[in-house]
Amino acid sequence: MALKKAEIASYKKRLEEMRAQLTHSLKGSTAEVKTPDEATGYSQHQADQGTDDFDRTISLEVTSKEYAILRQIERALEKIEENTYGVCDITGEDIPVARLEAVPYATMTVKAQEKLEKGLL
Repeated sequence: MALKKAEIASYKKRLEEMRAQLTHSLKGSTAEVKTPDEATGYSQHQADQGTDDFDRTISLEVTSKEYAILRQIERALEKIEENTYGVCDITGEDIPVARLEAVPYATMTVKAQEKLEKGLL
């Protein structure tokens, strides 16, 4: 079932809003991770330094996941321009509308995504 132009326009708007929001969030996150802690010095306790390192590691992990989602959003927007939005990149099957509603940047069906994650593709 092919998507209608109005539906695709709606998804495109949602994807562009998501991209803008993530880009804004990532700018703040990367600046936070790159900025050295002003409190770092000889008087800081080792446990405090460990906590700071842990927090920085968590921030990096979140940031890398956000970058992955941003790449998926970019791919979905490319698919809109290619007139292939809503079609699985792997199987060529239509992606169910319910999946696109939940994850507008989905570029694969659930079955194809599971196979990819299990390393079967």
